[in-house]
Amino acid sequence: MYPKIELHVHLEGTVRAATLLEIARRNDYALPADTVERLASLYEYRDFEHFIQVWILTTNALQTAVDFRQVVVDYAAEAAAHGAVYIEGIFSPAERVARGVDWDEIFSGYCDGAREAEELHGVTVRLTPDIYRGASDEAAESVVRHSSAYRERGVVGVGLGGLEAQFPPEPYAPAFELAKAEGLGSVPHAGEVVGPESIRGALHALQADRIRHGIRAVEDPDLLAELAERQIVLDVSPVSNVRTGAVASLVEHPLPKLVEAGVLCSISTDDPAMFDTDLTRDYEAARSLGVDPRAAFEAGLAGALCDEATRDRLRELGNSFDWAKVPEPELV
Repeated sequence: MYPKIELHVHLEGTVRAATLLEIARRNDYALPADTVERLASLYEYRDFEHFIQVWILTTNALQTAVDFRQVVVDYAAEAAAHGAVYIEGIFSPAERVARGVDWDEIFSGYCDGAREAEELHGVTVRLTPDIYRGASDEAAESVVRHSSAYRERGVVGVGLGGLEAQFPPEPYAPAFELAKAEGLGSVPHAGEVVGPESIRGALHALQADRIRHGIRAVEDPDLLAELAERQIVLDVSPVSNVRTGAVASLVEHPLPKLVEAGVLCSISTDDPAMFDTDLTRDYEAARSLGVDPRAAFEAGLAGALCDEATRDRLRELGNSFDWAKVPEPELV
């Protein structure tokens, strides 16, 4: 097992079926399926929009600080078993607030979980809350202001997620300008189901430090060159892209073209419980496409929003590991 950095994982989408059922019962929340098997069948997506619908239905089961803390600790345990040493976890607070959950209950729960995850499992967890596409200006600003208030507890950036085709990035520029002014990183989703114009909007209007997905950049040579020149890291999730239909199959994934163009690509699971994947499977999928494990680690290190002491520790970990002993990938 080799060390891995994961920069793109939605914590709500890490909850395995049995745990999700347990949390739903605890909160008296009616899921659209009541067994592990039926939940599995629910996770067969027609397209990206259908995935978002299922994501909202299932993740609304999470309602208390206890739930949010548990989600982080449980995923840290799972990811550590796959070699994770650093994670940037995403959560969508405004989704929960719209359903009656208090801002501070959400943030404190996730931050408590991040602290406990490192204590119990040795995985450094930092947090990057998402503004959901379609959120009001007020909700977007509230995400940023609460993120800033929890900077000392591990919140390092703000993202933008959800229905990319319906909501371009530019209207969210004021929220991300505020995030930058508060010392937070900008890590929006872009270029997953919409083309290069979405990525350009994220780079220029949202001052993106990193792009989550970004795979449609292959359609624009000038954009590829810009990403490579500026060393903008793309957080690529190969299994997710196949499961949502963003790409037709793994062999058709644009990851090799991105790497060939000199673009730095980190590897992540996105929503592992909802895509029937894990960190090893996604890294092995990337390896089957020609991505070297150390290159993926180095890209993750380059894109991480962590403090310099953490970056130095991760760099030393990567430099001291014997990458030559990593076995050949299992996937072909």
